Amino acid sequence: MENEKDLADEVLKKYNKESDTMLYTGFMAKLVSAIAIVFSVFQLYTAIFGILDAQLQRAVHLGFALALSYLLYPTRKSWSRTKVHPLDVLLAILGAAAPAYICIMYRELSMRAGMVTPSDLIMGVIGVLLVIEATRRVVGIPMVTVVLVFIVYAFAGPYMPGVLAHRGLSLNQLVGHLYYTTEGIFGIPLGVSSTFIFLFILFGAYLESTGLGKFFIDIANAIAGWASGGPAKVAVLSSALMGTVSGSSVANVAGTGSFTIPMMKKLGYKKEFAGAVEAASSTGGQLMPPVMGAAAFLMAEFVGVPYIDIVGAAVIPAILYFTGLWLGVHLEAKRTNLKGIPRDQLPKAWEIFRERGHLAIPLVVIVYLLVSGYTPMRAALVAIVLSIVASSLRKSTRMKPIEIVQGLENGARNVLGVVIACAAAGIIIGVVTKTGVGLKLASGLLALSGGMLLPTMFFTMITSLILGMGVPTTANYVITSTIAAPALLQMGVPVLAAHMFVFYFGIIADVTPPVALAAYAASGISGGKPLMTGVNASKLAIAAFIIPYIFVMSPVLLMIDATAFGLVFSTVTAVLGMVGLSSAMIGYLADHCNVLERVILFVSGILMIIPGIETDLPGLIVFIVIVFIQKKRKKNN
Repeated sequence: MENEKDLADEVLKKYNKESDTMLYTGFMAKLVSAIAIVFSVFQLYTAIFGILDAQLQRAVHLGFALALSYLLYPTRKSWSRTKVHPLDVLLAILGAAAPAYICIMYRELSMRAGMVTPSDLIMGVIGVLLVIEATRRVVGIPMVTVVLVFIVYAFAGPYMPGVLAHRGLSLNQLVGHLYYTTEGIFGIPLGVSSTFIFLFILFGAYLESTGLGKFFIDIANAIAGWASGGPAKVAVLSSALMGTVSGSSVANVAGTGSFTIPMMKKLGYKKEFAGAVEAASSTGGQLMPPVMGAAAFLMAEFVGVPYIDIVGAAVIPAILYFTGLWLGVHLEAKRTNLKGIPRDQLPKAWEIFRERGHLAIPLVVIVYLLVSGYTPMRAALVAIVLSIVASSLRKSTRMKPIEIVQGLENGARNVLGVVIACAAAGIIIGVVTKTGVGLKLASGLLALSGGMLLPTMFFTMITSLILGMGVPTTANYVITSTIAAPALLQMGVPVLAAHMFVFYFGIIADVTPPVALAAYAASGISGGKPLMTGVNASKLAIAAFIIPYIFVMSPVLLMIDATAFGLVFSTVTAVLGMVGLSSAMIGYLADHCNVLERVILFVSGILMIIPGIETDLPGLIVFIVIVFIQKKRKKNN
């Protein structure tokens, strides 16, 4: 168990920038813990008794996050990880002071209504620069690069070519808009982070403390470990379950992959395939309701619908995605004749539920509360309390008082990457709203595609994949929804379908070479080649490259204007379509497939995924014919 945890920690530090923090002892460790605990207490207090005015709530939220980020993430990797550097202390103080300026001067700033004084300008510039530097430390260079490109664009407007040209902004105008309004750094992303997201991440920290992750892995083992390719199916199932509480594909890979990848290798899977299964499963975890990571809360705000509607829209695409993964590992196991783990070596599902089933109670309750109409904030508050109460139902899982306090600290630490990413994304949104570049980029995409929907979707997909490379889920959704989604909206695509489209492709960038962070993390555990791991993961995740096209052209899969019969029929045929696609990717259905059969299965799979009897029926007939031919051939052999 210790070796697995050490391996997970090593992979997280290498591939997930948010996990590579300082290792203080003594006074500094206590100071950082105290700041983190106070941060969590502030968030809980305002959630219970009412949040502050929007800009005040967000300013305090950002001040805590900046101070902790500068204390926990060093300026340079080569600096000591046990002793704080004076520069980091200075930046941490400034990080707390710059947002505090807004709190102190709140009345005066409100009265001035956009007029920026010299002191406002100085503090605003410091605040913007601090956010950019914190982004470099916590999130990474790709996000910083995008932010800097937009800032340069804000100033260089008169010198830009064609439709990208604009009047250009002065320093006063840009800083005033980015730092002293709710259209920039303190905009919607930070607003959602300071309310819903923090509480859900705190909820996730407590669930992790209760041992829910190990419970998921054990349950998955009991359910699927004995089947053909059992450990790979365990990876798919456990990662789907972990996806309900995890907002990071890399963290999901490290958490479940340290258990599942060695099991897959022991069974006989190649290193690259074992890593690919975990990478594709963990990445898809962010698409799995009911929580879906932090980005789903932002989508609810951007689209303007209740959060539960986002969850409902994500159900069928998530089922299809994981159906495709499950089928992929099943068919690969059949193709290579890989068996499962003997049943006598596996835990019993009933015993696991009897001993630790109570740990899942908070998840069940939070889904019920969300469906019942509770606000996400209220549902998360109840779930946090319930996670502590539920753990105490059995002595073996009961949290000690010190562990409850540590949960407050862990929640604050875990949220830093999201807060900083949201603040940085606010800079991008601020430039977009001030210059109108979003519509200009959308017009450029439409011109490139000739005003046709399919090419527009293709170019939007490429844009989302590029923007999503190396960027955390929350940030890449904000970027793609700001830059890429408007092109689809101009084509008349429903707003929810457009946002889900860019959300999917921003996430799937984690397994798309050449960057493929989740695949690199999985290869770090499996010992396989990162590029081949990414290629295999992309093949397994084929559903994520196709389903978004389908729900844009036929939004019934997102439960938009769907009838009960149409929804059931579309889902059943789409699942059969996933069988066809997975068979084409793996090269096995009832028997080994030749090249022609793989091409035919791929086409029939797509036809069945597209809703409508005129496509489903031909696809189904062709699929049945191939099954019949292969079964007859296998029987004769």
